[in-house]
Amino acid sequence: MNQLRLLPFRLGPQAIRFLATRDIPVLDGHRMSSGPPTTIPSSRNGVSSSYVEEMYFAWLENPQSVHKIRGHHVAQLDPLGILDADLDSFVPSDLITTIDKLAFYDLQEADLDKEFQLPTTTFIGGSENTLSLREIIRRLESTYCQHIGLEFMFINDVEQCQWIRQKFETPGVMQFSIEEKRTLLARLVRSMRFEDFLARKWSSEKRFGLEGCEVMIPALKTIIDKSSEMGIENVILGMPHRGRLNVLANVIRKDLEQIFCQFDPKLEAADEGSGDVKYHLGMYHERINRVTNRNITLSLVANPSHLEAVDPVVQGKTKAEQFYRGDVQGRKVMSILVHGDAAFAGQGVVYETFHLSDLPSYTTNGTVHVVVNNQIGFTTDPRMARSSPYPTDVARVVNAPIFHVNADDPEAVIYVCSVAAEWRNTFNKDVVVDLVCYRRRGHNEMDEPMFTQPLMYKQIHKQVPVLKKYADKLIAEGTVTLQEFEEEIAKYDRICEEAYGRSKDKKILHIKHWLDSPWPGFFNVDGEPKSMTCPTTGIPEDMLTHIGNVASSVPLEDFKIHTGLSRILRGRADMTKKRTVDWALAEYMAFGSLLKEGIHVRLSGQDVERGTFSHRHHVLHDQEVDRRTCVPMNHLWPDQAPYTVCNSSLSEYGVLGFELGYAMASPNALVLWEAQFGDFHNTAQCIIDQFISTGQAKWVRHNGIVLLLPHGMEGMGPEHSSARPERFLQMSNDDSDAYPVFTEDFEVSQLYDCNWIVVNCSTPASYFHVLRRQILLPFRKPLIVFTPKSLLRHPDAKSSFDQMVSGTSFQRMIPEDGPAARSPGQVRRLIFCTGKVYYDLVKERSSQGLEEQVAITRLEQISPFPFDLIMREAEKYSGAELVWCQEEHKNMGYYDYISPRFMTLLGRSRPIWYVGRDPAAAPATGNKNAHLVSLRKFLDTAFNLKAFEGKTF
Repeated sequence: MNQLRLLPFRLGPQAIRFLATRDIPVLDGHRMSSGPPTTIPSSRNGVSSSYVEEMYFAWLENPQSVHKIRGHHVAQLDPLGILDADLDSFVPSDLITTIDKLAFYDLQEADLDKEFQLPTTTFIGGSENTLSLREIIRRLESTYCQHIGLEFMFINDVEQCQWIRQKFETPGVMQFSIEEKRTLLARLVRSMRFEDFLARKWSSEKRFGLEGCEVMIPALKTIIDKSSEMGIENVILGMPHRGRLNVLANVIRKDLEQIFCQFDPKLEAADEGSGDVKYHLGMYHERINRVTNRNITLSLVANPSHLEAVDPVVQGKTKAEQFYRGDVQGRKVMSILVHGDAAFAGQGVVYETFHLSDLPSYTTNGTVHVVVNNQIGFTTDPRMARSSPYPTDVARVVNAPIFHVNADDPEAVIYVCSVAAEWRNTFNKDVVVDLVCYRRRGHNEMDEPMFTQPLMYKQIHKQVPVLKKYADKLIAEGTVTLQEFEEEIAKYDRICEEAYGRSKDKKILHIKHWLDSPWPGFFNVDGEPKSMTCPTTGIPEDMLTHIGNVASSVPLEDFKIHTGLSRILRGRADMTKKRTVDWALAEYMAFGSLLKEGIHVRLSGQDVERGTFSHRHHVLHDQEVDRRTCVPMNHLWPDQAPYTVCNSSLSEYGVLGFELGYAMASPNALVLWEAQFGDFHNTAQCIIDQFISTGQAKWVRHNGIVLLLPHGMEGMGPEHSSARPERFLQMSNDDSDAYPVFTEDFEVSQLYDCNWIVVNCSTPASYFHVLRRQILLPFRKPLIVFTPKSLLRHPDAKSSFDQMVSGTSFQRMIPEDGPAARSPGQVRRLIFCTGKVYYDLVKERSSQGLEEQVAITRLEQISPFPFDLIMREAEKYSGAELVWCQEEHKNMGYYDYISPRFMTLLGRSRPIWYVGRDPAAAPATGNKNAHLVSLRKFLDTAFNLKAFEGKTF
């Protein structure tokens, strides 16, 4: 046993005290003190090729934080050999990379052959307890400084760190059987020859091929194999466009002819949507996993070009699949996300999605992230694309281990992916595999990368493909013969050629064959609704009363609630006795009645449990017992569906994407996302534009998600006023110039043809009905609801049970029902409006005594436009002047949407005059007085019956 000298300048005070208590001598400078020699375990607690002595000192100083990672800095990760994966050529001074570095530890070359005791926390010894320093360094370099670079010592869990150490340090762990090597070669053949086939057949077509990272196909298949072995039955994938066709063909196992026919420019689109480019489409497939011989369901979620936007969508869908299976720990359903290096580092939604990973109502119990690290983003060099050393550093915020691996070493990749899958299914935590590779072509096949990366692409052009490298290796070691290798290639080439021949028979593209989330039994066999009718949405009065009673009670015993909440609950009980509801109680009754019918309800968003405006209170908090809560909604019925209400992280983009994915999984759930204020949805605009508005047209994907957007001009300033209804209306697909045919099923058919439904309810009953209609419709459409703020407590904004009982339904338009309706011939002005402004108009009309001369009609549903009801109302008041009144500015709100539709309906025979605020840049003023002045101005105009005399429209 040899001795190491302990130098006091290398030790902190805690370590010196520790040594003193154990009678371990400390050297005085470089002079040996008296006393017996000390044997110090040459601890390799860290993850680099150094730390034989250093790590032991660090452990003495602080046993919990010995882990200073270094090895990955010098690992050979770049297959091109020209870049450092961490953007820095710096070699840490404490790494023993050359003989002269020994002096850093006060060691000499002669010490390399001395034997050292290994600490129990390292696994490099295998069955040996001592190794020479030379062998220690060799094994550490072999583990941490070759084609795999590990980052995990920031994880503050000893068990998890030791688990990873054992997986990589144990001698011989990366030994593969002959069969495993042959399988890996076969998968590489399929991956590479698929791209070669597309390049030969369609050399001038964009396909975003995988060349340069062909190993991703066996990597993904390994993750799926290992996960299947550990009990996973359902894998949901999200990925960008690069390599997507290859994944569809060789991982999901989409029929090749279905892929090849997409390249045919003469292929006609079916009439079920506008479609999307081939490298955005999704897929759902159930098959037998050939390695484990178990059933596996694979779903690749369709996505737009907007990189990383699909991340939270995949997580939401995964969460929903776990929820419906009762898979609380994620043992049956998991997600895999594939990323590009530039997007992973650059897109903020990656960070937002990571921060959902461990939240109770959002966790999917671990995701395997695979980064295709091309070391370039389109034309941008990594040094200009990120400030962090690695593109994967964002994952450190959730203590996810990061495994960097050289993608030209297939066996290293496969081993890392196997460990990653095992990690996820052991610890239920995220893990990142960084495939350091290259992009053989430009951003797409038509792009010229030599303009901007000449040196890199000179090297790439010289690069031997990974398939040839690996085949040569296996042939040299006798695992396969050259003939067997060539036969494997010929076999797959034949498969591709035969599929290509069949693809020529395809004349029509059916997008529904690419559906990523089928709903078995919901539609008929042709994918059409089973009917074009919607039942009434009212419920029995005894159910309304029961829900009202539960909503005003505390179902748990010895539960102390806040005194202010007691007052709110008493108010609910009083309303229930009087057979009336306010906004919060109407919502309670809609949710509660659906739960009784077996419909799962999930409400998510910032502060939704209490409600931004302190009106909801769906989660009660015990005032005397910390974290003791009660959700009365889950105490309504013995066999009800579960209700989930969850405050989200302070994120819109990530959380709305998550809820959209959640709503994809099943049509039999009401999934709602509420913005804290309506205009906050604009930080989630990508999800709205790319998924919600267009999802059905692009991917034949129905989705019933509900967006609750608080909206109203109430003098609160430009940011908390408008939910920007004009944006949703502008994206609505109904034709303003097409005069509709009013058939018997016009109302439901109109809903079926639209891309989403936009409503601004003016009564609690309307809100109740539209939420229930969302589930009772025979199809699913996104529902955009502009919800109130001041109306939550407005004394007139209440509804009677009579408007909600059995036989009642959602009213798309609420007509005038006062004195004006009884004498329509006497009415001089008919005002159409929507939402809160109705109450301002009614109050002003009353104050001016114009109830018989001015009729006021409310549009509850704005899009699709209720042509039939508007026509009926306009004809009833045939002699009246028509006015559209809104509280929003003229260039915002609804006027630009409703005006051309009124003109189409009326044949341009009568004008529809505008009354409201003047055009403006900001949605609202920040000055309270200016707000009131502008309100007064447009109310005066609304009831000035001579305001439009002599004017031309």
